[in-house]
Amino acid sequence: MNVDNQSPYRILVTKIGLDGHDRGSRIVAAYLRDAGMEVIYTPPWQALDDVVRLAGDEDVDVIGISSLSTDHLIIPDLMSRLVAAGLLNIRVVVGGIVPNEELSMLLESGVSTILGPGTDRATIVKQVRHYAAAARHDRETEFT
Repeated sequence: MNVDNQSPYRILVTKIGLDGHDRGSRIVAAYLRDAGMEVIYTPPWQALDDVVRLAGDEDVDVIGISSLSTDHLIIPDLMSRLVAAGLLNIRVVVGGIVPNEELSMLLESGVSTILGPGTDRATIVKQVRHYAAAARHDRETEFT
């Protein structure tokens, strides 16, 4: 549950592109669920438009993307599609393997943070909760 006793934060955990290694994303989904968040989990191989549609349909606060190969290279395209769909307040968190020289590309595209291999459970939960709260705050203040 979130701090202000509203509905639980809603997190979409997904894998985009062609990488089918989903063990890490399943573990992270369980961490977030056990921390009281509502988790929408997709199987691997999601198309970007499907992720955007699902994020809007499910009214998620955060999209968590797991990357173990080069799938992180299509995340800037995902970020553009989120903007085009008017989903400006959703935060995107990337987990997995991202070469150091490609970190800035993701952050400049709008990714909130990148959590590398070995990030502990407490840090993952804390970071996702932080960005979910920021997304909620932005949505609530957008209409005031």
